[in-house]
Parts: sequence; structure tokens; C-alpha cells
Amino acid sequence: MAKAEAIEVYLETGKKKTFAVALDWSGWARSGRDEDAALQSLFDYRTRYAQVLKPTKIAFKKPEDLHVLTVVERQKGNTTTDFGAPNLELPHDTEAVSPEELKRWEAILQACWQAFDKAAETAQGKTLSKGPRGGGRALQKIVEHVRDVDAAYLRSLNGQISYDDKGDPMQALALIRQAILETLSGRINGDIAAEGPRGGKKWTPRYFVRRLAWHELDHAWEIEDRAEP
Repeated sequence: MAKAEAIEVYLETGKKKTFAVALDWSGWARSGRDEDAALQSLFDYRTRYAQVLKPTKIAFKKPEDLHVLTVVERQKGNTTTDFGAPNLELPHDTEAVSPEELKRWEAILQACWQAFDKAAETAQGKTLSKGPRGGGRALQKIVEHVRDVDAAYLRSLNGQISYDDKGDPMQALALIRQAILETLSGRINGDIAAEGPRGGKKWTPRYFVRRLAWHELDHAWEIEDRAEP
């Protein structure tokens, strides 16, 4: 029997939380209280991630053994890690991006957006369960949050977008997503600078895609889990 191909993972460890992030599979990233818990959570979400990629032509073979997840890098996290977001750029994030890799990223991002849209549409008219202390955003607030964060991430890539924050957030998301694809391509092709007009360093495309895809799926899965029948 052929040995399963290793899936490279990096760990980002804060004081209270650890993220396990699949390096070649943008969006597949989960957290736990420590390394073992984070890796187990990542493994547990393999089927859900495979479902996200199902509409694409990308071949994702979900692992059947936790040990296929191979830790290749460990990084010390920060307050954002503990708050609940993978927040570190890695040394290899500055490597050049090939046209084939860009095309793959675009397909993954579009699949993540589709998963979020489907979750939001399916949850329309349903009540989202609250946490043990009554916390948790309503569906409209989640969609607005994702809209605003996507726009903020776009600015971190050195892109710009204006939208009506009082209008339909899904319409705004469509505009933001188009701007994201254009800016991502521009950054990789060198048409858009890696620094802002005042010299501030912007996110690398690799980190941007990793962070954006994670955020989309994190909220898509939140909606799915909280939507009551």
C-alpha cells in the first residue's frame, strides 16, 4: 500500500492558543489550546475543507491519518494569535509566485467565497444559536463583518475599494472580491507596489491568501454550525 503523501503544516503558538495551518491548502487552518489540539482540529475539518474544494478542479485527497499532517515550521504567536487569527508571515512568503500558483489561489479563494455565500443563503430566516454567555453575531452582522474585513485585507495588499456600508453587504462583497483578484494579480505581476504611498510594508500575496481564505471559511463554518434547524 502506497504511503500517504505528507501535508506540510506550520504551527503558530501564542500564550493561550495555537493555530495549525496547512501551507499548501489556503483556508485549511484551525486552532486549539495547544499543538496537539490544533492539529487534531485541523484533521477533523479535512472533510469540510474537501467539500469546499469540490466545485473546483483542484485534487485534494483528504488524509485518513492524523500523522500525515507534518509540522515543518513553528512560529511564536502574538496577541492576535491568542485573539483568534493566524497572524504571522513566514520567511518563504516572499518567494516568487508562478502563474500556475496564482491560478490555483484564485480557484481556492472563489471556492471559499462560494462556501461563505452558500452558508449565508442557507441560514436566511434561521436563528443562529448563541454561545453559553449569549454571545455571537447575528447573520447580517457576520456578513457585514466579513465585508469590512475583506476590504481591510485588500488595503493590506495595497488595494483600494469604496462601497456603501448602508447598502446590501453581499453586493459590496462582490465588488470587493473583484478588486481582490485584480490587486492580487497586480501585486504578483509587479504592477502594484509592495509598499504603500508613505512607505509602509504591505502583506505578501502568500500571507494575504492564507489569511483571507481562513477568515472566509472560519465564518462560513461558524454560520453552518450555529444555524438552528
